[in-house]
Amino acid sequence: MKVWRGIPTLSDKQEHEYRQALARLDKYSKVTDSQFSIPLTGIRFGIDPILGMIPIIGDFIGLLLSLPVLIEANRIGAPARLKRKMIRNMIIEALVGIVPVLGDVFDVYWKANTRNTALLRGWIQTQIVPEQTVQKREWGVIVLLGVVLVAMLAGLIAL
Repeated sequence: MKVWRGIPTLSDKQEHEYRQALARLDKYSKVTDSQFSIPLTGIRFGIDPILGMIPIIGDFIGLLLSLPVLIEANRIGAPARLKRKMIRNMIIEALVGIVPVLGDVFDVYWKANTRNTALLRGWIQTQIVPEQTVQKREWGVIVLLGVVLVAMLAGLIAL
């Protein structure tokens, strides 16, 4: 374990794991949120807004595509507070995305996966000199998202 001014810091292994996680999430966020561009406009979008154009199920699929970022955050031990913010971003994108046309435009600009990757990056940067306590992995916030997914699926089936 490395020590900085008497405070334990990340081990080389943890730091490497965090860097790898961010590299994976950067690639994933690019594909889902900004892989393509509209020439001469600077507007970038990924497969998430494209899927959002599929009536009814597109935004549900988009919400499912946001799960890997949340799962990675949980895997590396991000705090529940951060994961709740990530879930909020995912739900906002899914709920606004349901609105025809406006939701599709919103998806192009909101970019939940990119936002969530940035949130995780910010948290990781604070871990360079971490608190003395270890963050425990909390599955409760992921269960909350599962309930939202089931509710959306039930709504789709009811339609």
